[in-house]
Amino acid sequence: MSLCCALSNEVPEVAVVSTQSGAVFEKRLILKYIEEHKTDPIGGQELTEDMLIEIKTPAIVKPRPPSATSIPAILKTLQDEWDAVMLHSFTLRQQLQTARQELSHALYQHDAACRVIARLTKEVTAAREALATLKPKAGVSNANQMAHQYNTGGDQSADHMEETGITAEVLEKLENKASVLTAERKRRGKIVPEELIKSEELRNFKTLASHSGLHSVSIPGILSVDICPTDTNRILTGGNDKNAIVFNKDNEQVITSLKGHTKKVTSVIYHPNQDTVITASPDSQIRVWHLPTAQTLQVVRAHDGPITAISLHATGDYVLSTSTDEHWAFSDLNTGRVLTKVGDTSTPHALTTAQFHPDGLIFGTGTSDSLIKIWDLKERSNVANFPGHSGSISAMSFSENGYYLATSADDSVIKLWDLRKLKNFKTIFLEENYQVKDLCFDQSGTYLAVAGTDVRVYISKQWENLKTFADHTAAATGVRFGHDSRYLVSVSLDRSLKIYGL
Repeated sequence: MSLCCALSNEVPEVAVVSTQSGAVFEKRLILKYIEEHKTDPIGGQELTEDMLIEIKTPAIVKPRPPSATSIPAILKTLQDEWDAVMLHSFTLRQQLQTARQELSHALYQHDAACRVIARLTKEVTAAREALATLKPKAGVSNANQMAHQYNTGGDQSADHMEETGITAEVLEKLENKASVLTAERKRRGKIVPEELIKSEELRNFKTLASHSGLHSVSIPGILSVDICPTDTNRILTGGNDKNAIVFNKDNEQVITSLKGHTKKVTSVIYHPNQDTVITASPDSQIRVWHLPTAQTLQVVRAHDGPITAISLHATGDYVLSTSTDEHWAFSDLNTGRVLTKVGDTSTPHALTTAQFHPDGLIFGTGTSDSLIKIWDLKERSNVANFPGHSGSISAMSFSENGYYLATSADDSVIKLWDLRKLKNFKTIFLEENYQVKDLCFDQSGTYLAVAGTDVRVYISKQWENLKTFADHTAAATGVRFGHDSRYLVSVSLDRSLKIYGL
């Protein structure tokens, strides 16, 4: 349907309708008519511009003039359109070629930039590594430091290996801390914390989350785990990829990645009252990391061989370490110095694991010849031995009450020792060829977690298996309890971190 202007009797370009007569007009003509007569040309009523309503009509294609309908004219029109299409196609080809050249140049620049960034990142990492291993003495000038490095061949390990001795001040600090902890333990007595999760609830634990993207895919396997005592949302892991990762389980984000070890990270500890973590590796280094900057604060070089275990003293200032070099060492984390280093001359075998007693004045070590040894830190002497295992000792854990010690070896059993009577009072027999990789009492000493072929939780005193988790597809290498045992975390050679809870 077409509209015609009531004045010109032609199709209007801008059609409007009068509200007075309902007639359609060309807007341009009706405005001139209103300007002269002020009335509707059809009905004669008073009409203003505001009374006109514009009609939305589709665009109208005007017919060709008669002169353009002949065959020669049509041929000329087709030729003109063909020429225009060819010119437009040529222009598009030129623009396409220009865009390809610009894209190729941009990709080349991006590739070059990536190579430069990778090289600079490698150089920065190497520089940080070199800076972290340098421990110049206070007050020594740069020239003297350079001369010292030249005379020693640039090796700083000799300074770290030198024993400074456990001074009277250090001993006093250790004894004072032990007195405070013993008094607190006696005050708590046998009362189980009200917030601690009940055994019936723990039986209902399920797998809440599984994270397999924390460490490298090319070198799979997480070897160690620890939980921040002050913020149990933070979990620390050490992997086969030579890195340590701090992970927040609530928002499921990696907080920081700690890179510096040259071999796998086998032991990790989250410091209880500082924003630092401690890691150890078979590269014979113990590193103290500052988490906000992901930088190494100290590198402790206490051993000649691979480090097999570390344990933090209750003061938070000292670390115990064992190694395949048949020595244990007691080092200051604040200075990076080795205070004392003792070799086990009675049975020359590699030390495989170690842990401080909750009071911090004694500690236990495990050997590759199946022996558990208890040491007095002040006297640096072996005060008790617990034989009975067969195979290399794989893990140990002191109960918070200070009375029990749980140990495991390559014999598929867990032995419980009474430190007051110095004897084995309970042996938990596991399935044949069951491999125990880690043991951990919870903060109250009520539960004992086992990581190995699977993950298990036992209740103390009855030593009954409350729960078994078989979700890992490879051996579990570490296990830790969350606050009040409200959740449990485990890591495995299958590259996953799993969280269990209600």
